[in-house]
Amino acid sequence: MAIKVFIKRHIKEGCVEKAVAMLGEFRDMAKKEPGYISGETLINHYDSRSITVVSTWRTIEDWVCWQSSDNRAGNEAKIEGLLEVPTKYEIYDIGAPGKGCGTDSTAFHTDEVS
Repeated sequence: MAIKVFIKRHIKEGCVEKAVAMLGEFRDMAKKEPGYISGETLINHYDSRSITVVSTWRTIEDWVCWQSSDNRAGNEAKIEGLLEVPTKYEIYDIGAPGKGCGTDSTAFHTDEVS
């Protein structure tokens, strides 16, 4: 089942342009990974230091493989110095509950990944 990963970052004052450029480079790397479908960078209209990257992956396993890769760890280390607070991750199933979920309204949930 496809998933969407929301990666939320709050950038330090004066570092937005550098962060956006880095995020573009990171996306170029992710595009080469198995299971990557798409991605986009959203910059808050009222606070340009609040940036959310949304990526779509074929399966949670594809995302976890990329998330735990050395290449991605290197990317996170690079951008960490530009952040005011730690990165927050939210993972959503697309269209239907994931494995093991019930059918009630609580089945649509987010999982925090650290």
